[in-house]
Amino acid sequence: MPAVENVLIVGGGTAGSALAILLARAGVAVDVAEIEAGPATLGSGITLQGNALRVLRDLGVWKQVSAAGFAFDSLGLRTPGGGLLAELPDARTGGPDLPATLGMNRPELTAILIKAVRENGARLRFDLTVDALTDAGEVTFSDGTTGAYDLVVGADGIRSKVRGLIGVDVAPEPTGMGIWRLHTRRPKQVERTDLVYGGPCFIAGYCPTGPDTMYAYLVEHARPREAVGDKVAHMRALAEGYGGVWDEIREDITDPARINYTWFESLLVDRPWNRGRTVLIGDAAHACPPTLAQGAAQCLEDAAVLAELLLAADRLDQGLFDAFMDRRYERVKAVVEASVQLARWQLDGVRDADVPGLMGRIAGMVTERP
Repeated sequence: MPAVENVLIVGGGTAGSALAILLARAGVAVDVAEIEAGPATLGSGITLQGNALRVLRDLGVWKQVSAAGFAFDSLGLRTPGGGLLAELPDARTGGPDLPATLGMNRPELTAILIKAVRENGARLRFDLTVDALTDAGEVTFSDGTTGAYDLVVGADGIRSKVRGLIGVDVAPEPTGMGIWRLHTRRPKQVERTDLVYGGPCFIAGYCPTGPDTMYAYLVEHARPREAVGDKVAHMRALAEGYGGVWDEIREDITDPARINYTWFESLLVDRPWNRGRTVLIGDAAHACPPTLAQGAAQCLEDAAVLAELLLAADRLDQGLFDAFMDRRYERVKAVVEASVQLARWQLDGVRDADVPGLMGRIAGMVTERP
């Protein structure tokens, strides 16, 4: 018998959906409460490294993800003018039978996971969150109803409400960078991620997300969110510093609804991530700037490891949560710290930083199963 018979997962994003699929597939009764009114239909792209794809394959959705996304095995480095400096093989962190990287539209990944959540028997309720909970798993929902669960999982993102409800006083910290993302058409010559370090921005890059789509991004010093102003004009002005494919991208920067601006932030909750029968996973417990493209992968790994432990144990106790921390905390900490370090080197203008060495160490670590 699994350690739990019924579980509430607060948050239907990547981590929450993955955990719901794994538990429900094994016969656990799973409720998922998602605060949004429905599945996301807008959003930019997401970059999934091989270790993320490995978990998606274990979830049984790799066929759908592969068909919806755009896979590639190399990384290009370019000059601000568009010239190719280097083409580097990308580490296949999910194993030799999976691509190194896959880009896809974030709403499409969400739709694939939600479909699998429902097909595996979990109950997903939108426009719902929790207002109160106890260490014993008793919950009061935002619609006034109540419930009792063997386990409550806070998978409700970087600004997690569950984290506050259980008394974990940790907030995301800005790194000093802001990123402009544009969801746009894919020029035929874009078949992988290409990056520019230099020009008016810290990073200018793009990633194919499907046969006809990609997302492009520009990273600059963080500006107050309330002072963003005309998103189209600002992103176009930044893009003026880049040539090559950026000449085509710039022509597509016309619709503010397709532009997203956010800060780079980091967060790491010290171990343990549980209080009583409530545990945090995913961005609710850790988050990092996308300098290593490991955010979604670490969320998916949390779900896979927690599900494995819950399904193998015959009771839920602190020993299980400690085992979860033993397998997750140092790995996640290394990814968060490395992601922040890469951003810090750029902000400080460090020219002799061992970026390849740092990235290689993280790639080697995440190639091993957690």
